[in-house]
Amino acid sequence: MSVFTKVSHAQLQKFLARYPVGEVIGFQGIGEGVENSNFFVDTEDGRWVLTLFERLNHEDLPFFLSLMEHLATQALPCAAPLKTREGRHLTELNGKPAAMVHRLTGQSVLFPNAAQCSAVGALMGRMHKATRTFTMRAENTRGANWRQKMARELLPELAPETQELIESELSAQQQLDLSALPQGVIHADLFRDNVLFVEDRLSGFIDFYYACNDALIYDLAIAVNDWCLDARGTPIETNVRAMIGAYISERQPVSDEIAAWPLVLRAAALRFYLSRLQDWLHPREGGIVHVKDPAAYQHILEHHRLHPMAMI
Repeated sequence: MSVFTKVSHAQLQKFLARYPVGEVIGFQGIGEGVENSNFFVDTEDGRWVLTLFERLNHEDLPFFLSLMEHLATQALPCAAPLKTREGRHLTELNGKPAAMVHRLTGQSVLFPNAAQCSAVGALMGRMHKATRTFTMRAENTRGANWRQKMARELLPELAPETQELIESELSAQQQLDLSALPQGVIHADLFRDNVLFVEDRLSGFIDFYYACNDALIYDLAIAVNDWCLDARGTPIETNVRAMIGAYISERQPVSDEIAAWPLVLRAAALRFYLSRLQDWLHPREGGIVHVKDPAAYQHILEHHRLHPMAMI
């Protein structure tokens, strides 16, 4: 979460008149994250998160908001979107598509333990089962085609050794066809800052705006890379086993997924390495903008290349 588009108190009051939430009590921009403008909003009738979508448009957003509503109805700890007085999830503020969602309790964790990793793995497995009845579809805008395109755009700006790493990995990824693996709706961004805990109890998961239809096991790889590896890319074995074991307890991967796992981990690492390189080299303007160092994902990718990780 970040703030790229500023909102005044007067603009907020006018916007909130569309919702049955009462008067504003508190209002604060959120600095974490990299994509949208986000604000905590406290009103007489509740606590909310207001999001202004900086890159997504009105046509993209019904998928994400409907998915959040679906998951909330399936008893998963997801922030349900709030409807306006006219029954709409999606509105507009300062020329940007905007939505309000319920603010969940809890906080993200910086150094997760095995119990927390287990909770995330189980949650992901339950989500993958719960979305079998969700009929809307969305393509992965950061899939294989995007990785190829973004790499080609960035390569001229990178050091020779970084160019060599990325080109070598793109070549290796030709062996992986994620579309041949079991598919479903995935979160695609289930990082530590998108999951909330009260001690070891998982109280919510948020930020579904990269959710899409893709390989289910790719979702797990994204989470393992963030939750279960340190900044040098070295696996924290107890966390790895806790997360994968809990996921398998909810959904058993097929043999093709197990075989593809080492390359899927590398694909997930490459995706975030490239997006962080893009933000690092071409930072976006904003009032509060958080840019993440791509070096961590370089280390993760390099470790997976040298030390393939078995799923089971």
